[in-house]
Amino acid sequence: MNTITSTQFNFPGQKSVYHGKVREVYNINDELLVMIATDRLSAFDVIMPKGIPYKGQILNQIATKFMQLTEDIVPNWLVATPDPSVAIGHLCEPFKVEMVIRGYLSGHAAREYATGKRVLCGVAMPEGMKENDKFPQPIITPTTKAAVGTHDEDISREDILAHGIVSEEDYLVLEKYTRDLFQRGTEIAASRGLILVDTKYEFGKTKDGKIVLIDEIHTPDSSRYFYADGYQDRQDRGESQKQLSKEFVRQWLIANGFQGKDGQQIPEMTDEYIETVSERYIELYENIIGEKFIKADVSNIQERIENNVVAFLSK
Repeated sequence: MNTITSTQFNFPGQKSVYHGKVREVYNINDELLVMIATDRLSAFDVIMPKGIPYKGQILNQIATKFMQLTEDIVPNWLVATPDPSVAIGHLCEPFKVEMVIRGYLSGHAAREYATGKRVLCGVAMPEGMKENDKFPQPIITPTTKAAVGTHDEDISREDILAHGIVSEEDYLVLEKYTRDLFQRGTEIAASRGLILVDTKYEFGKTKDGKIVLIDEIHTPDSSRYFYADGYQDRQDRGESQKQLSKEFVRQWLIANGFQGKDGQQIPEMTDEYIETVSERYIELYENIIGEKFIKADVSNIQERIENNVVAFLSK
């Protein structure tokens, strides 16, 4: 299958390019950013050696849809999506924290809880919870933005303010936007028979100082979803939850002896396994968006993207 795992474009007005874990971001005249969602797969902050067919298109289209569904409550950076795998938006200065919000004790929070921790990022977690239980109220557990190849680090609100990473005035806005987006995402998920378990948001400032949502929102790479049907029965029986997220890849890696730690080898991902991951991402899309996924032409993805972006910029 044709996938896009790296890009070397030279767009009109291009000033620079940033290669992230999954996205490649081109600066156009210090005014616009062209963000290409590649088919790279990142887990435990490590980029896997093979791309996942259609993954970039899926992430980009989910994020675009949710930007449109939330722009009435939180402003965002998006200007246009000229290609299935590309979003173009306003140049922003990103905040150096990711705003993680959790409605349930799952994933990283559950792993920390299992070691006996009852405080995560300065936020107390109740005693007597079991994995995948709902928190009384959603908790915000920020992380620092890590460079490629290093791990995001948990950080408390107090440390963010004490170290001047974000001003208190701005941080209050980030918290409000995070809670508002999570509430809207929870409502949309419920209408599709899903539970939005946890997610992360990234924010930036435009040139005129406006705080806006950037990057992605409510995608399976940034969020965890459970199927609502049978959730409580599975909790009562102590069974694992049926979930829609990248967690299935993490669990496969853990089962094959890899958690991104020094000295560990990434297990081989066969073409057959890659195909199942692609199918899972398509399933995620169709459940989260509530529409059938339409595969874009991948006969020459690089050429398709270049033509579509250049056509947009030339307008």
